[in-house]
Amino acid sequence: MASGFFALLDDIAMLMDDVAAMSKIATKKTAGILGGDDLAVNAEKASGFVSSREIPVLWAITKGSFINKLIILPLAFLLSAFLPIAVTIILILGAIYLAYEGAEKIYEYAFPHEHPKAHLESKEYTEEEILTFEKEKIKSAIFTDFILSVEIVIIALGTVLGEDITTQILVVSFVAIVATIGVYGIVALIVRMDDLGYRLIKASKSEKSFTKTLGQLLVKALPLIIKGLAIVGTIALLLVAGGIFLHNIEYLHDLLHSLPSIVAEFLVGLAVGIITLVIIKAFKKVFLSKKSVS
Repeated sequence: MASGFFALLDDIAMLMDDVAAMSKIATKKTAGILGGDDLAVNAEKASGFVSSREIPVLWAITKGSFINKLIILPLAFLLSAFLPIAVTIILILGAIYLAYEGAEKIYEYAFPHEHPKAHLESKEYTEEEILTFEKEKIKSAIFTDFILSVEIVIIALGTVLGEDITTQILVVSFVAIVATIGVYGIVALIVRMDDLGYRLIKASKSEKSFTKTLGQLLVKALPLIIKGLAIVGTIALLLVAGGIFLHNIEYLHDLLHSLPSIVAEFLVGLAVGIITLVIIKAFKKVFLSKKSVS
């Protein structure tokens, strides 16, 4: 009886070792989205509110993110168990979307156009208007999180497709939890930077004090950090997408095997993104022209 118990503990220890190793690989694969796109998008979505409402709004988005994971994870595991080819197909389709998103960001940077910017500090709003604005932005952020969560879960699942279902569940669930807690924890720190800066400025007793200088630095750094994350996120999108294509399409891997992997991944991601962007813009142009004629 005792030997059976210790054998069980040994099996569990071995499983945990496998899970730890696979989790490290899966987290590394999803780091591009987590550290760049996911963080940049959510930092932008969680900003634009009055200071006292930033954390409540961010908490509402975080709860929505957990619900997204609870919906996505069981579906992903069912596909992995009964239709594993679907995971690979979704992975490639997701890579096309990531490449398109990266190319679109570059296009918008090269050919900027006006975006309507709504924030709550430009004028006085009624309480009802503030709540309506919050609900709309929270809803938009949760929808964006759902798309990013699908990408993260499928990429993580793609790294452990050859493992047993228990390892898959433990590894992918771990990555999903880290994605939510880690990303939104960092976002909370980022969106409160300016508030901390204003507090330091207010608390300083002289014009050239260290606290005032630090406070001014934090206030000025916030928009730069969000812009920097957007740039890093764009590069990460193309690298992650290119990596998926190279690892799942043998022809591309053989064609570019002589190049450094990071260069090959970026070039493939950018090429697919540009092609997808051109097709979608052409489709939109045709669709809009037909709509205007009718």
